[in-house]
This record gives sequence, C-alpha cells and structure tokens, in this order.
Amino acid sequence: MELRLRLFGIKRSIDLSHLARYRTFAVVLASAVLVIPLTIWLLRPAAVPDLAHGNATGAQALLSSWAKGDMIVLVRHVERCDHSKAACLSGNDGITDRSRNVAVSVGAQFEQLGLGKADIYNSPMIRTAQTASYMFNKVGFNDNWLIACKGTMLRDALAHKVAGRNLILVTHSECMAQMEKDLKWPTSSLGYGASLFVIAEPEQTPRMLGFIEASDWRSVTPK
Repeated sequence: MELRLRLFGIKRSIDLSHLARYRTFAVVLASAVLVIPLTIWLLRPAAVPDLAHGNATGAQALLSSWAKGDMIVLVRHVERCDHSKAACLSGNDGITDRSRNVAVSVGAQFEQLGLGKADIYNSPMIRTAQTASYMFNKVGFNDNWLIACKGTMLRDALAHKVAGRNLILVTHSECMAQMEKDLKWPTSSLGYGASLFVIAEPEQTPRMLGFIEASDWRSVTPK
C-alpha cells in the first residue's frame, strides 16, 4: 500500500505496507487483551452454593443427605469477644454475651433436622467450646485437629465420620476455608455461626453441598 502526497509542487510517495503489518499485530494484541480475561472469568470455579434464599434443590439435598446420615457439617463459632466491642460472656478469649442467642438459635435448627444420629466435636478453644455448649449442650476438650487443620481438614473429618451418622464440627473460619480448598472450591467469607455442608456418602468421593449463614436457617428447614 502506498500513500501519495503533493505539497508545494513536490511529490512524495510513502510505502505503508509495513504499517499494515503493525496494524494486524495491534488487532491480534487487542483481541488477546480482551479474550484472555474473559476466558479466565468463564473458567473460574463457581462459588460455594448458598443453600438459603429459595435454593429449593440445595435445601432438598440437605434434608435427604441428613436423613441418611451422609453429612459432614463445619459450624463456625459465634461472635468472638476479642474482635468486638460488645460485652463478653466471660473472659476476652470467649464469645460475646449477645451471641449466645445466635448459638441457641442455630442449635435449634439442627435439632429440627434431627440430632439422634449425629456425632458432635468442637475445637478446644474457649470460643468454640462456649459455642458448642449453647448450640448443642455438649462440649469436648481434646480435639486439637479442629484447630491445627491446615492441609488436613478433609482427611481428619473423614477419619471421624461414622457411616450412617452425621458429623458436626464446631470449628474456625480457617478450617472451613481449608475444607473448601481440600474440595477444590474457592474460599468464601462465612460469618459467625455459619454452617458449611459436605456430602460424604460411603465409598463415594466427598462433595461440597453449600453453606447456610446463621441468620438464614428459617428459609431452609421446614416449618
């Protein structure tokens, strides 16, 4: 391609063929800039499902797996006192006084699901022990694996899972995040008292079901 110019009676010709090559390169580069982020976005792992807010399929799967005793549940302790300006229940390393009602409320939802065939463990930290006490009227003191869970959360949970019995683990946000990582899900920021549900059927690969925040239970369990 050639550009012809005439200025003050002087003729000049400019060869633009090399610019065309640069233009093609620019188009390819611009396309890559747009396509690569879009591809990454499309291939990103989906977020852990929220079982509340009208998720009828997820809620039904929860009830069905719970009835068969195929569930592992990680429950985060309720509001910790040292991260709040609210009054402490007893000591700065435990839960806040106001969060007792949250623990009792979540425990009532699990009671509605049925605790007849459920094994309950809690980390020995004061905040998890107090949460388990108000939530399930049960406290354990020696399960350090529910604190030191980095890289081992799924393995240890499966080691404590009894066939035909649900497993409830009162633990910490970092252990819940580790379970998400172990199951190849992106980590999520779950609130105080939130529950993370994993289906663990006998002789099957465990799979993530979803989560329920403490305030959302009423939209999940049957009235």
